[in-house]
Amino acid sequence: MNTKILTPKLDQVVGDIYVKVQLDKYTSAILSMDYVQEVLIVPISRISPMPNMPHCILGLLNRRNRVLWVIDLAQVLHLSLDTNAQQYHIVIILVNQVSLALVVQEVKGVIRFTPDCIQSSIEQACSDITDYIHGWAVQAQETLMVLNAEAIAHSPNLHNY
Repeated sequence: MNTKILTPKLDQVVGDIYVKVQLDKYTSAILSMDYVQEVLIVPISRISPMPNMPHCILGLLNRRNRVLWVIDLAQVLHLSLDTNAQQYHIVIILVNQVSLALVVQEVKGVIRFTPDCIQSSIEQACSDITDYIHGWAVQAQETLMVLNAEAIAHSPNLHNY
């Protein structure tokens, strides 16, 4: 029997890698894998709430001997997250030695886009989120926000308390 393992040639794999997430019922986004360390699902009970914090900070998570701030990404972007969930879908990012656990509605997988597929016009965005996005990407009739991980990590919503 002749069997072959089919692997893509290196010249066929093009584009930057992004994690695709669902932020709310209507909003999908992508986040560069340059910043993503891990994706996981945790029960809400694993999050330790912290008093006197902004609403977008859900609490603390102990993960692999590290304590991470758990951030409701939808609230940072002035969207609404499903509050009836029994577990959180989390994307852990690392930006300039700062790790954050970003809660999203769902992680949809990994996708590639070439830089020329990213439209930098942010006219489609409401003014509340323009600081947090690089632009837009279109994939199969769906428009995706391209999130700016550095802007999210340095958001005044997380630091003014």
